[in-house]
Amino acid sequence: MGVYLVSGGARGIGAEIAARLHRDGHRVVVADKVKPEASPARAVMCDVSCPLQVASLMTGIETIEGRLDGMVCNAGFMIRKPIEDLTPEEWHSVLATNLTSAFLLVRAGLAMLRAARGAVVTIASTRAHMSEPDTESYAASKGGLLALTHALAISLGPLVRVNCISPGWIDTGHDPVRPQDHAQHPAGRVGQPRDIASLAAYLLSPEAGFITGAEFIADGGMTRKMIYLE
Repeated sequence: MGVYLVSGGARGIGAEIAARLHRDGHRVVVADKVKPEASPARAVMCDVSCPLQVASLMTGIETIEGRLDGMVCNAGFMIRKPIEDLTPEEWHSVLATNLTSAFLLVRAGLAMLRAARGAVVTIASTRAHMSEPDTESYAASKGGLLALTHALAISLGPLVRVNCISPGWIDTGHDPVRPQDHAQHPAGRVGQPRDIASLAAYLLSPEAGFITGAEFIADGGMTRKMIYLE
């Protein structure tokens, strides 16, 4: 089986992706600034927005695992502030973690990915297409990640495939979910991390060998729903 890297894999969607890949029989490396509470993966403390730390991460994978069959670029966070209050430092910190990290990870791991004829999955967001107020830095980072995905797919093909998953509302346990939250989704429920993990596992697998440069929106149908004020 393969070796896979998941950035931002200590919690939430990233942790579920790492667990799914491990259940499928793969070796998994999780890179995060915090340690996972419980994970079958090898955990590496790493700020993936830092080129030196990313280089060290990849050296470790090459030394310990000896190969890299794929990666999931999942690390990200949001700062929700009115744009007049958002500092340039905050703006850059969001873009560095959410967007630049994917560039750094792919660049540093490219030789191993090419050798394995591997695959990359980026985790963007439906916020690459639609927004709530005061989310400029997050929306820009996710839109950039979507564009980076298809650029990489063209540059790295045919040896490396690159695809993007854009989740909608995924219940990661941070906030309570009400019955009306489920009901507003055409699918009848809010998403779960396992929904994204199963899609990521497929896109990393040989079964998705004809898919590259694509975006998969996993949002329970919300971006296709016309909403009118009553």
